[in-house]
Amino acid sequence: MPLKPVSTVGALADALRSRVLSGEIAPGTPLPEQELAASYGVARPTVREALAVLVHEGLLRRERNRSAYVPEVTLADLDDLMYVRRPLEDLMAQAMAGRRVPAAEASLRRMAALPAEALWSESVAEHMALHEALIEAVGSPRLERLYGVLAAETRLGLVRLREVYEDRDVLVREHQALLDAIAGGTAEEARAAVAAHLSHSWGGGA
Repeated sequence: MPLKPVSTVGALADALRSRVLSGEIAPGTPLPEQELAASYGVARPTVREALAVLVHEGLLRRERNRSAYVPEVTLADLDDLMYVRRPLEDLMAQAMAGRRVPAAEASLRRMAALPAEALWSESVAEHMALHEALIEAVGSPRLERLYGVLAAETRLGLVRLREVYEDRDVLVREHQALLDAIAGGTAEEARAAVAAHLSHSWGGGA
């Protein structure tokens, strides 16, 4: 099947998404349509559609009479995010103990293969793909939907981790250890490994 060309809207959304997830666009920074149109050489309706894509994903917020902006994810937000995320990943650990998840391992390989100069957003993408692959492997559409609700805030929270994981090899090793523990352990061992993993970084987990 031939690949469809990327639309201008899609290309702009990709560019802005990368800047948000790399931390280049700081929380609270306004994104005026006119300035973006001039900067990227596109029409304002194109900018408006691209921003709408990211608002739908939860990476941007838009309020009446205000430019779109990156929402602030506070430490309190992260604590609450992990409070909700832990039981979902605990369910995953119980279901997946003793099993390998090829899609998750493929994400880890792609993360490990990223060049040293790769943007942090590329690590974020593979990090999220790994965890989402584990959730999807359970085979519960409702678990996937619940986890998906947290995806945008999780991505924004991961922006903070670029300072914690200046050496991406550490991130890769931690996730390899997680996948090995799930695949090689009992349900209780897998649950313990997931709980430890989610409690390691930023005081709340990754």
